[in-house]
Amino acid sequence: MSFELIHVDFMTIALHYICTHCVTEEVKMRSKQEQMNRSKGIGGSDAGRVMAGDWYQLWEEKTGRREPEDLTDVLQVQIGIVTEPLNMWWFERRTGIEVFCSGCEDLVHAQHPFMRANLDAWVPGGILECKHTSAFAKDDEIVSRYFPQVQHYLAVTDTSLGYLSVIFGNHRWAHFELEADEAYQAELIAREAKFWWHVETDTPPENPDEEVLSISLDDMREVSMEGNNEWGALADDWLTCRDPAKRFDAANKGLKRLVEPDVKLAVGYGVKVARSKAGALTVREVV
Repeated sequence: MSFELIHVDFMTIALHYICTHCVTEEVKMRSKQEQMNRSKGIGGSDAGRVMAGDWYQLWEEKTGRREPEDLTDVLQVQIGIVTEPLNMWWFERRTGIEVFCSGCEDLVHAQHPFMRANLDAWVPGGILECKHTSAFAKDDEIVSRYFPQVQHYLAVTDTSLGYLSVIFGNHRWAHFELEADEAYQAELIAREAKFWWHVETDTPPENPDEEVLSISLDDMREVSMEGNNEWGALADDWLTCRDPAKRFDAANKGLKRLVEPDVKLAVGYGVKVARSKAGALTVREVV
């Protein structure tokens, strides 16, 4: 996918939003745009509902039988909208990873046009999603909640890396790196395609996945994958790469540790460590 990378001064935009009129207009514009996009296909915020088997109400919304939930007066949602530029600026400042906003809207999957995306931002090699959540939310809860959305966006954009930049209340920020999960995306695409068939044919769904998802762990099956060649190949790769991956992580941390505070670029033995303006160190191969 080609797109133009345009760097934006996010702090300037964030300060601009302090004006009440600007906040109001932004909220109205975003709400109207989201309502228009909902009818075109399946978006990132729909992905979690599709994976959870919550099909009937979503089908009613997509076919115009039910009005989508009005988020205009949902405080947490609106705080997330107006703090989004600040969130991006903070992410960039803390990680040293540049953020770009051009070409983020109305993206369509190359093979599955019902899969659509409106991103918060691009980063080199991937995407960025900004969230504002409760101060008491747990990290694993946030990653689990937004995992379907990020995987949907990675599938639509054919990229392999996604970041969540999360403001917890008003006192904590964290970011999470999520890689593309091919197996999960395959299941996601299959379910979204099946759901969209119901929309296109105007056939009411019966939440077919609800029963499966309601099975308790104790009632689930145990299976042997012996004889499955694909499983065998992947298992061999996993066992082979596990220790090298640990050594890679240790080497990555060790190289950064050896770079003194007043060094912006260290080079040697085919490897370089560069320091960004924000102070973050990145290890790369010398090419």
